[in-house]
Amino acid sequence: MKQVDQAQMNGIKMGARCLALLLLHGTLLLLLLLPQLPLAGAATRYYTFNVKLQNVTRLCNTRAIPTVNGKFPGPKIVTREGDRVVVKVVNNIKDNITIHWHGVRQMRTGWSDGPAYVTQCPIQTGQSYVYNFTINGQRGTLFWHAHVSWLRSTLYGPIIILPKAGLPLPFTEPYKDVPIVFGEWFNADPEAIVAQALQTGGGPNVSDAYTINGLPGPLYNCSSKDTFRLKVQPGKMYLLRLINAALNDELFFSVANHTLTVVDVDASYVKPFDTDVVLITPGQTTNVLLRAKPTAEAAGATHLMMARPYATGRPGTYDNTTVAAVLEYAPPGHIKSLPLLRPSLPALNDTAFAAGFAAKLRSLACPDYPSNVPRRVDKPFFFAVGLGTTPCPGSNNQTCQGPTNTTKFTASINNVSFDMPTTALLQAHYTGQSAGVYTADFPASPLEPFNYTGTPPNNTNVSNGTRVVVLPYNASVEVVLQDTSILGAESHPLHLHGFDFFVVGQGTGNYDPSKHPAEFNLVDPVQRNTVGVPAGGWVAIRFFADNPGVWFMHCHLEVHTTWGLKMAWVVNDGPLPEQKLMPPPSDLPMC
Repeated sequence: MKQVDQAQMNGIKMGARCLALLLLHGTLLLLLLLPQLPLAGAATRYYTFNVKLQNVTRLCNTRAIPTVNGKFPGPKIVTREGDRVVVKVVNNIKDNITIHWHGVRQMRTGWSDGPAYVTQCPIQTGQSYVYNFTINGQRGTLFWHAHVSWLRSTLYGPIIILPKAGLPLPFTEPYKDVPIVFGEWFNADPEAIVAQALQTGGGPNVSDAYTINGLPGPLYNCSSKDTFRLKVQPGKMYLLRLINAALNDELFFSVANHTLTVVDVDASYVKPFDTDVVLITPGQTTNVLLRAKPTAEAAGATHLMMARPYATGRPGTYDNTTVAAVLEYAPPGHIKSLPLLRPSLPALNDTAFAAGFAAKLRSLACPDYPSNVPRRVDKPFFFAVGLGTTPCPGSNNQTCQGPTNTTKFTASINNVSFDMPTTALLQAHYTGQSAGVYTADFPASPLEPFNYTGTPPNNTNVSNGTRVVVLPYNASVEVVLQDTSILGAESHPLHLHGFDFFVVGQGTGNYDPSKHPAEFNLVDPVQRNTVGVPAGGWVAIRFFADNPGVWFMHCHLEVHTTWGLKMAWVVNDGPLPEQKLMPPPSDLPMC
């Protein structure tokens, strides 16, 4: 055998090290370019969503409604933090469809976010699209819903995110967890309702019932058999995963004779606190612990779980009814012989309760779950949100059914009512062909400041446009969201796609930049994706723009989104491979 000298041996070793480094570099680069790959030990979860019509009867009224796989509400997605989720959506109805995975961060995978004409063109009849994303740094409850027009009235379902395998929960392990999904039922087709409202300029007809897991419950006509019943065992701990999938209504929720412990909101843990009532806006999720009563105490009654609206708008603009479900200890058939206990719910317009409940929400802010709130602000914004008017179309004597007979309802941020484009904003951004699609001149503050919660200005008309804000990668952003009383003070649940944000402050009246920042909570603010802007008040949020793409922000009251209370953020790529938007998938729908 030939002798290998030391120099040759060194060369071989160096070559081997270089090859190893090249392989390692290549592997790392592949991982950076494929963020949808699950982490080590994680799984890939595959689902197929067939969107099809299904006859469903509620309130003795049968209607063919859009469903996923014939189910109402739709199927739940169960996954773990770090898992990859792949969902093939097939459209078998006449309407265009997209699905939004509400609250999922979508790190660099904006093509899978779902809002029509923002991150994708819709899936047309007979076509399909595969949504492909990874759950990053989230655990708890989110949900999915349609993101075209008002189709989410029946197209929605839970997303259950379990912790990584082997990681304990930071609260008492429940015996069982149960999704509690709030919705709204319309006897008429919601698409016809919104079309009529846009034609007349007036407010849309309200829903005919609220539902819990798709069922109206015993307080509605013809619905005693359509009641959700939660059967519990005495003394056991239950985790209720509350999801507000209603179109247009914030809700109070309570369980008779039971205390709820809030432990998680919008898939982020919070410092646990006890409450008899939960306030939850459309777009929000809240996980609560409920301990069933001991046997002797439980046997003597049936307990109602009830929800009704928190309504700060004009009378007649919300469904003023109550939905009920049953918390059941006794075997079926014994219910009628037991006393029925009802919970006490706040008044419809109890703004003080709303403010107090929001103030109790604090993130864990501990080593395992730190609160990475931005302490400096690179990009400050002040957004005045609320309703406004626009002249009736046609000749000067045209009348419509808005605030006056010559105006129709609209909604805006900083007096800009957002016009939806006819091609996807993300595609225009990615290809560098934004001309004629959007302009990067969304105002950072109102061009004409006024007394936002005081006497409204004489001119209540708004402007229109497809205007966006462009942010550099990883900029620290602060947005103060100020309610306006132009057509009456009203709470607005604002939802931001692609990010969680920290709620650092809130208050009543007008925001004062010389006073209020000193009161901000930068230690343990709650982390959310949807926040209620207080009626006649303001809320301040902060986030890092660490997710390249185009991200929708809008009111999650669907009527306000329809009227234009929405805008978009364009976040540019960063310099590193892992800071850049992924290329679009090959099956991305075309407009």
